[in-house]
Amino acid sequence: MPSDPVMLLSFINMKLRDFYPSLEALCDDLGVDAGELQTRLATIDCHYDVALNKFI
Repeated sequence: MPSDPVMLLSFINMKLRDFYPSLEALCDDLGVDAGELQTRLATIDCHYDVALNKFI
């Protein structure tokens, strides 16, 4: 996964849009800690929206 937060945002949102119905499903499949991912994306003021299934 990209280390740059902006690239990470793009990568994660693409994966959520194209392959995963939820953040939990993505994290389970990729072996990523959801809390750590949310913390990294919060550094660029992006937060997960469950209804939209993406970080905004």
